Amino acid sequence: MAEIWELYKAGQWEVPFLTFSIYLFILGSFIMYLIIVASRSNKIKKERLRNEYSSLIEKVMSSVIFEDASFSTIKEDKNFLVLFDTSFFREVLTESLINLHKNYEGIYAKKLEQFYKDSGLIKDSFRRLKSLKWEVKCRAITELAEFNVNEGFDLIIAFSKARNKTLKITAINACIKLGGTKSIAYLVEHSDPIDDWMQLNIINAFKKHDIGDTEGIEFLLESQNTTVVTLGLKLIKELKLTQKVPHVAQLAAQASNTVIKYEAQSILQTLTI
Repeated sequence: MAEIWELYKAGQWEVPFLTFSIYLFILGSFIMYLIIVASRSNKIKKERLRNEYSSLIEKVMSSVIFEDASFSTIKEDKNFLVLFDTSFFREVLTESLINLHKNYEGIYAKKLEQFYKDSGLIKDSFRRLKSLKWEVKCRAITELAEFNVNEGFDLIIAFSKARNKTLKITAINACIKLGGTKSIAYLVEHSDPIDDWMQLNIINAFKKHDIGDTEGIEFLLESQNTTVVTLGLKLIKELKLTQKVPHVAQLAAQASNTVIKYEAQSILQTLTI
């Protein structure tokens, strides 16, 4: 190092610079290697724990669904209680609850929703809404919507104006599930452009959640946001809402935007055939 410093002082900076760059590259590569090894090790550990938790979680979920076991009864098991104090176990438990809830209806689904609330897992979801990471917020929104937590509607709708597109569409889809046509009022006032990908997701959300009461969808045609108007027309077409024909006809006659007018006329022809 002393020799390198002497070369630097003598004005021959190229050799010290190259030597320093090599050392820096080697150090950076070593640090990157350690990060990759640590990350891989952490993933392996989590996968091992997930497998270990699965048998206990299956037993707990079976007792909840088929034996009417409450959380107060389940937490009497000290082994369960020790694990429940760890965040990763609660994450795995929540994932299992969601997977089960998607496959059950009626009273069984209600039991799972009650367990989600009684166990305090719902608090974890609300806490995740405050995360700075958009993917964590998306997970929280999905959890609250899956378990029909209507108390979260107002918080979730705020994310429908987020900059991140995935977070935005996740919030809108969740509000459609929770609020049905109640969410339309927020879509009407939505000022940001809703691109084709987002429109497709919203339409699929209405289809998926089988929104029986379609009253209010015609209000989308009155929005000042042309992309919202387009969404309304597509919803009317995809859901075959022939009762909305008068509203589409009025839009076709009065719209100043030629693209909207053409789309309205086209859908009008499709619905009246």
